[in-house]
Amino acid sequence: MDGKGKKFRNRKNQMRYRWVLTDFTLPVSTRTIEGPESQTRGWRRYGEETPTWVDPPTYSLVPCLVIFHTPTGFLFDRGCDDPPIQDDKNLFDYNVDERVDAFVKWVTLQSLAFQTNHIMLTMGSDFQYENANAWYKNLDKLMKYVNAKERDTNIYTLYSTPSCYTYNLNKANKTWTTKEQDFFPYADSPHSDWSGYFVSRVAFKGNERRSNNLLQVCKQLEVLAGSQSSKDPEAEVETLKEYMGVSQHHDSITGTAKQHVNDDYTKRLHIGNEKCQKLVGLAVGQLMAKNSSTEGPKTQFCNYLNISMCPATENADSFAVILYNPIGRNVSTYVKIPVNGASYHVAGPDGSSVTNQVQAVSDAVQRVRRDRGSAKNDLFFFAHVPALGFATYQVTSAKQALKRVRPQALSNNVKAVPAPADSDTVISTDVIKVTFDSTGLLKSMTNMDSNVTVNVKQSFYWYNGSAGNHESGQASGAYIFRPNSSTPMDLFNGKSVSGKVVKGSEVIEFHQTFQPWLNQIVRLYKAKNFVEFEWVVGPIPFMDGLGKEIITKFDTDIDSEDIFYTDSNGRQMMKRQKNHREDYPYVDLEPVAGNYYPINSRIFINDKNKQFTIMTDRSEGGSSLKSGSVELMVHRRLLHDDGKGVGEPLNETGQFGDGLMAIGKHRVLINQTPQAATIHRELGEEIYMAPWVFFSSQTSGWNKTYDTMKSFINMNLPRNVHLLTLELWAETEILIRLEHMFEKDDDPEYSKNVTVSLKGLFPTLNITGVDEHTLSANQELESATRLQWHTKDGVTPEKFSPPPVVAPSYDVMLSAMQIRTFIATFNRA
Repeated sequence: MDGKGKKFRNRKNQMRYRWVLTDFTLPVSTRTIEGPESQTRGWRRYGEETPTWVDPPTYSLVPCLVIFHTPTGFLFDRGCDDPPIQDDKNLFDYNVDERVDAFVKWVTLQSLAFQTNHIMLTMGSDFQYENANAWYKNLDKLMKYVNAKERDTNIYTLYSTPSCYTYNLNKANKTWTTKEQDFFPYADSPHSDWSGYFVSRVAFKGNERRSNNLLQVCKQLEVLAGSQSSKDPEAEVETLKEYMGVSQHHDSITGTAKQHVNDDYTKRLHIGNEKCQKLVGLAVGQLMAKNSSTEGPKTQFCNYLNISMCPATENADSFAVILYNPIGRNVSTYVKIPVNGASYHVAGPDGSSVTNQVQAVSDAVQRVRRDRGSAKNDLFFFAHVPALGFATYQVTSAKQALKRVRPQALSNNVKAVPAPADSDTVISTDVIKVTFDSTGLLKSMTNMDSNVTVNVKQSFYWYNGSAGNHESGQASGAYIFRPNSSTPMDLFNGKSVSGKVVKGSEVIEFHQTFQPWLNQIVRLYKAKNFVEFEWVVGPIPFMDGLGKEIITKFDTDIDSEDIFYTDSNGRQMMKRQKNHREDYPYVDLEPVAGNYYPINSRIFINDKNKQFTIMTDRSEGGSSLKSGSVELMVHRRLLHDDGKGVGEPLNETGQFGDGLMAIGKHRVLINQTPQAATIHRELGEEIYMAPWVFFSSQTSGWNKTYDTMKSFINMNLPRNVHLLTLELWAETEILIRLEHMFEKDDDPEYSKNVTVSLKGLFPTLNITGVDEHTLSANQELESATRLQWHTKDGVTPEKFSPPPVVAPSYDVMLSAMQIRTFIATFNRA
């Protein structure tokens, strides 16, 4: 193989083509077919024996139009009908000449779509190589006999890799076009938009997001506690690392695996979580002990706090609440704990009384948990947790607490009262005011700090998932979102959502019931600048034979036209425009699904004056289908397979067999447009890396034996810097990633370059050396060289070397959106 890309010529001094065969499927991408003079030559439909040249497609297609499949007639796997290469001339089915001629004909036509004489053929696809022996046996023969005719065909074949192929393209001295937008949403044929998997298996998507939160906590504490965290062999992080890696599979996190496979993913995440929780308990226990010889408290974890279930607290008269904050700055958060008592005393880390409230577990949560759990009430209080550290709060029942505190220090017990049916209902804090109309639907929201009011109606709707029709047999399924109508059906009955108000000193709630299977709690926290919408959806009814895709929709008075913004993996905000693509003319074949985008963490609309932002707690799908409107899909239950590989309908039956129930949260921000980015960037970090909450029943003599609050970072990181990774790399090495959270135009102050010193950053770790690496930490940065490409706009990427990080201060400078990765050597201080 010629890894340097030398040009081969035959005896007539003609250019010959080098055909590169790869035996695996490449990442999906789209390619514009251009000639050497960068003139558009058209598209050839995949698999045709004779090329039919057509205009570039006017809908978004995944590239089975181009090369990402095995050439026609050359599938050699189990169950395939294509003939094998038979090279024994004594047999009647000898076919070498015919097979070589067919291959040469196919690849010669394929070459018309390429700019260089280096051509990639992807030999394989999804569900391939079940019989690898048959594949390689026939590929070896095919290459042997094709190469034997090299002088006649100017074709030479070889096994290769994407990196070798890319290297040779780079050396071909061509001018290339560039693409800055992503490929969402895409389709593989008309009416087959792959925007359903943005939401499929929404409960698993939430589970994966929470598991990552725990994984980051676990990795940090393994570093901070050192050998103290490994006393129990079952307390370790590697299992969760591995299973989180498995969960990033393209059929796992997308929700496109079969149900029994998804069950296996879930079970593995649970096993990994259990092991990491043991490590977290041991590590924090040792870190809080005032004497190194003192054993840490025994800790308990509650994995079902979202449905008010926690055996550690439900019937306990006293318990400790421990919070660990994985963010490099102080965080304040509300804690909700299942209890049975009517009144409690909460003591903060310094022993002072903390205002708290007790209220009944909501009807929605009781509906979901059914006969599980015994807690009748929820206890709320506001907790402050130091940067990269822990805080402990002591909770005591009123009966015990009255022996040492005044009654005024006990819980504020609140009851739910019906909302008036003949007038508006207003709930408010010092920061946020929310108004509901007489039916109980949202009417307006006001941010009193920024003096912004948005008139907004919110309700739930459903799209009927298509089973196929006269236009196309395509059904809505795990991959595909295809509604029967572009107009969703309202789940509000037109009369009332049976609103209830729960008004306490710390938390104020408005409870809504849209359907017997659909509830929502709109929640305000005393010291927070967002409105929380906790939705409870399921089991989705299906006995009418109709698949249903449930959305929440906010219709505001913001003049956003057809523009909205969605995040790319929680970082860059991507500008979206309804019925528009940057790269080609868009034809509106699926008005809803063709405008749906993945929402990993947030979506917003704005005008010159105000911005409306929705933060999610998991990956969802959403859009803005008219000016001022935002919709997010929160759950799906479908009765037909979409034919894209799952082989079964997306019909999750859940624990009780009647349908999956899902609980999630949307945090809504309303701000002046210029200040909005700073606020949603901070909130996004707090949601993604939320404090981890766990408990201990050991409360006697706690303050004498253990520290109640401690930080393991010497200073708060700047507002625009996120500690992305703190991980034990080797016995005396740690992996550190620092991220600048802001884009260049987000904020006039926080989008600027910022510097953080690694020296002395962690009080228990003395950093003695730092080597910068590439993002994946598998190569030293100084030895990494990126290919430079000649484009119509110049050379890209521009050569860039970040400022070196050197002793003694190890200062790290970050520019907007930059992530820098380091392996640091250390000893324990």
